[in-house]
Amino acid sequence: MFRQYRLRNYSFPLIAAVIALSVIGIMVIGSAQQSSQNRQIFGLIIGVAVMLILSLIDYGTYTRMRWIIYLTGCLLLVAVLLIGTTVGGATRWIEIGIRFQPSDLMKLCVIVFFAGFFNQYDSQLNTPKIILGSLAILAVPLFLIYKEPDLSTTIVTALVFCAIIFAAGLSWKIIFGILAVTVPGAAIFLSLVLSPDQTLIEDYQRDRILSWLRPGEYSEAAYQQQNSIIAIGSGQLYGKGLNNNAVNSVKNGNFIAEPQTDFIYAVAGEELGFAGCVLIILLELFIALMCFRIGMRAREKEGMLICIGVGSLIMFQSSLNIGVTTGLMPNTGITLPFVSYGVTSLVTFCMEIGIVLNVGLQPKRPPAVPSSGQAAMRFRNSTYIS
Repeated sequence: MFRQYRLRNYSFPLIAAVIALSVIGIMVIGSAQQSSQNRQIFGLIIGVAVMLILSLIDYGTYTRMRWIIYLTGCLLLVAVLLIGTTVGGATRWIEIGIRFQPSDLMKLCVIVFFAGFFNQYDSQLNTPKIILGSLAILAVPLFLIYKEPDLSTTIVTALVFCAIIFAAGLSWKIIFGILAVTVPGAAIFLSLVLSPDQTLIEDYQRDRILSWLRPGEYSEAAYQQQNSIIAIGSGQLYGKGLNNNAVNSVKNGNFIAEPQTDFIYAVAGEELGFAGCVLIILLELFIALMCFRIGMRAREKEGMLICIGVGSLIMFQSSLNIGVTTGLMPNTGITLPFVSYGVTSLVTFCMEIGIVLNVGLQPKRPPAVPSSGQAAMRFRNSTYIS
């Protein structure tokens, strides 16, 4: 489980970026909702400790236990539907002394499981058996997450799976075939869900799509997202400052719902301005790219797939959250990695980074340099053969 690692292979820039982004999140959370700041600080302390511990445990330990990890995650999702806590019309949390969100943990379970699964069946990846089998395995957690309901997490988890199977070596013929079906299928699905008598999605989800397409006609449903855009724009270059008392503040006027979680980027835009928003984007991008970079240098394919999965998760989830708060995507609730309030989310992302760090501690071995005696022997043999 534990190995001898070299300190020079430890990715300190990645750790620094994670801590810096989390600290920014703590400061913005304190301005958005002071009562949540101490819990987020506690979450960061726990998260960093877990990250450092997991960085020293061989990542192969998790992939070998992938079925146990996968089934545990699915059982937790089932428990959510049976005994979960409902907040705001959604049942996504379990309370056992502490409240946590199993869907956040399930994203990590999916990454670890399919990294090991596709590594084991590498030579059979493009066969119908493995493709259909992996889709069936993925469908179980996706269905359970969707029933909470949590459409945004369902979409992000599916996208992460797509990134992993693509990196695993899925044939381009299959990819183009899937695109040929899904692109027109998505257009047909969108036209169906926008009809008044549709039953494919919930009415509130349909209203969110319509309010994004036609905010003037659905002003009540578009209210939150439009206020988010106003808040970001009002921050201008350097923002109004953290914990400000400005009377023209959108946040201070309580015009932004869930400012500490789903719409934390709107608070950052108003109080840290364009400069703060760019800094957050750059740190999110840097962390994702560092995961990809470590993956490209991984010793084994399953290590590479883990890093691709974690990097893709951070990139997809960040893009979705920022896209919602800036009006580029329909409103859907999902946290901004390392920034939004949520102890489960923060600790889970730190766990993922810890596993990526362990992959980085086991890089590819450089080709052995032949000794002078070996080189001379090879020269004599080649001379003799010629």
